[in-house]
Parts: sequence; structure tokens; C-alpha cells
Amino acid sequence: MSNAPVSCCDRRVADDPLLDSPDDPSDRLSDALVDLLLGGRCVGCARPGRVLCRPCDAGLPDRPHPAWPTPAPSGLVTPWALAPYDGVVRAMVVAHKEHRLLALRAPLGVLLARAAAATGAGEPVVLVPVPSRPASVRQRGYDPTHALTAHAALLLRATGWDVAVRRLLHSRPGVVDQAGLGAEARAANLAGSMCCPTSVLRRFATRHRRASLVVCDDVLTTGATAREAQRALEAVGLAVAGIATVAATRRRLPTARGGGPDRLSDPALSSQPPTD
Repeated sequence: MSNAPVSCCDRRVADDPLLDSPDDPSDRLSDALVDLLLGGRCVGCARPGRVLCRPCDAGLPDRPHPAWPTPAPSGLVTPWALAPYDGVVRAMVVAHKEHRLLALRAPLGVLLARAAAATGAGEPVVLVPVPSRPASVRQRGYDPTHALTAHAALLLRATGWDVAVRRLLHSRPGVVDQAGLGAEARAANLAGSMCCPTSVLRRFATRHRRASLVVCDDVLTTGATAREAQRALEAVGLAVAGIATVAATRRRLPTARGGGPDRLSDPALSSQPPTD
């Protein structure tokens, strides 16, 4: 089977209703009923009804791009993302992660599956979710990154991929919430924060002797989290084929010499690793 970078982008799963985009009168009627009974609204446009209306769903990106942060952590393998972290995609990620709108797992999983397919990892593929802090999982009662990764694997298997999900990485104590931290602070906060326990590695080795590993996360910001996950896997002899994320943040670069205006970095459209 071919592992062309965009193969998953063109495959669709017939039994996943969130992948069907037509917007007809019956949809509008059902959405109105959902809104009447539950008070639902689309996270993208606030349209009454389902949490992601069909027009917003149909407008989601379907072509992954290399998503190099600026500056990129040294040694980072190519990260892939579907979109900048803004607009409808940002609203979806926040609503799924912070507000447990679980219906968004399906469309977000589609985006993550496309990013994973774009890495070019050879089969069999093992998707490795970035571990959430245990305190965050307890507080939410849910592990959003693992949920998205599991759904992405389900979609890829439905299109013929030999793919599995394994929780190879564990978080060590001492990691604080990353919100508001800059690139250097994030790197310092995450340094040595992940590990692959020996017992986990042994079980993995007996089941997956020749698998390609893809690290999965919802959002790529500075690349520090992805690089730490890659480091922890490489420390136990596991090679990482790529990084797959739903979205990548737009980062503003320093003002150019000579007083020129700031440049807005869009890593989701950056095909080459930055050199600065």
C-alpha cells in the first residue's frame, strides 16, 4: 500500500457522519431541534444546532503542510499540521480540550489523521500521543490528546493503514502549565519531563519490532513539547519518523534590521526548517 503524504487526505470514511458536508433542509431542521432541546451552538459560527455545523465542517482544511516553528528546536523531525491555530480550528481544539465537547473528537481526529499520513512514515505505524499532565487528566476526567490520537488511528485503519496507538511516554513530576510561557521557558519546563518506562518499552518491543513512530499532539507552539517527546523515545532507541498535529500557532518574528515591520510566521505553510 502506498504511503503518499496526502493519501489519507483523499480517503473518506463512509460511516463517519461528520465527514459528510452537504447542508440540506433536513439538516437545518434537525439542528433546530437539537438547539431547542439542548441549546447547542456551532463552536465556529454560533449557528444553532450541532457543535460543528456542516458549513464549518466543510470549510476545514484538508491538506497538511510542514509546520516548522521559528526558531525550531535543534534536531526536531519534520512536524506536520493542517492549519494555523486560529479561527474555527482553534475554537474546536479549546472546546474539546477545556470544555469536553466530545463530539469534536471526530472532526479533530480527521485532521490529525491527515497530518499523520503526511509524515510519510512506513507501515506498520505506531501513533504515540504526547502525554498529558496527570493533574490535568484528573481535573478534566479525560485525556484529549490520547482521544484524538485513537480516533485518528481508527480512521487510518478504516482506509487500509496498518496503524496502532501506544502510550509509550509518561510525564515526570514537576512540569507546570505551559500557558503564557515563551519558547525558552517552555523548553526549560519540559527538559527531561518525559520518559519511556522499561516495562512499557519491553511490551512494545514484543509487539512492534519494525514499526515507524509518529508523535501526535493537538497543537504545535514552540516545538518544545514535540522535541521532548522525540528525545524521550530516542533515548530508549526508538526512532521517530515525524510529528503530527492538528494545528500550529502563528508566531511573530522579531523586527527586521533597519526598522522594517514585524513578519508574521505561519508555520503551517512553512515547507522548510527555519535557518534563523
